[in-house]
Amino acid sequence: MHRNLLNLMFVIALLIIITACVCKSDRDKNQGGKDPDKPASNVAKTGDKNPGTDGKDNGDFTVEHITVTNQKYAEIDREVRDEKLLEKAADRLNKSLILPHDIELRTKDCSEVNAFYDPADASVTVCYELMEHFYQVFRSAGLSSDKAYEQMFSAVRFVFLHEIGHALIDTYKLPVTGNEEDAADRCSAYVNLEELGEEGVAAVFAAADAFAIESKQSASGKRDMADEHLLQEQRFYNSLCMIYGSNPGKYSSILTKGYLPKERAVRCESEYQRTADSWRNLLEPWRK
Repeated sequence: MHRNLLNLMFVIALLIIITACVCKSDRDKNQGGKDPDKPASNVAKTGDKNPGTDGKDNGDFTVEHITVTNQKYAEIDREVRDEKLLEKAADRLNKSLILPHDIELRTKDCSEVNAFYDPADASVTVCYELMEHFYQVFRSAGLSSDKAYEQMFSAVRFVFLHEIGHALIDTYKLPVTGNEEDAADRCSAYVNLEELGEEGVAAVFAAADAFAIESKQSASGKRDMADEHLLQEQRFYNSLCMIYGSNPGKYSSILTKGYLPKERAVRCESEYQRTADSWRNLLEPWRK
């Protein structure tokens, strides 16, 4: 398990390097807010800077390592530190994007299945529990252990890009119309499909599969209906629409096999193009 989790962290590092998406989540603030009892950082934090929109590069992506409290994650945590995976990713990001203030990157055990952006301290956290969760989701659908690990890697890629996006929309004060969580999903899909090639396509497919499996395992209740996130069924169809819309000819099987209703599919190409144009234009002023 630890060997495969380490491979996943290499995937995460590569994702951070090319990340260019945006969005913010109130859910993530509630679930992933600052913990007054969190262990002290092993890496000194850079002093806070006031956010600005003047286009000046006044910040950096930084890294904070927090001591794990659950010892079953101790080995993977040690390997992440020794390989300096987040440090390398932060360095590459700093060469790509202008920041008005620091954004901190973290991996840790969170005592919950989660990945989140916390605007209180401008940090992005990926929980080790999230990795295990996706593995169990795919195993519950009958996938072999190896295939479940493969799908886990891809699904975390999708989620991690989503969370990095939360940080950038907050940092750059970017306008987002409509549902912000939907915009985050579409942003992650766009980056995966435009920048990561076949691995990116696999990430969006894996996320769609996870949404579908989870929707079958739990009935939607009042709390789900009221949540700012779309229902898992909707996220499933939206993800497929993004893939199909990015190249209808190449991904025609999504339609011919009945995974996506024809009534929705006819709009996916223009839907995808609007998404791509929007994120491309919004981020252009902040690229180095």
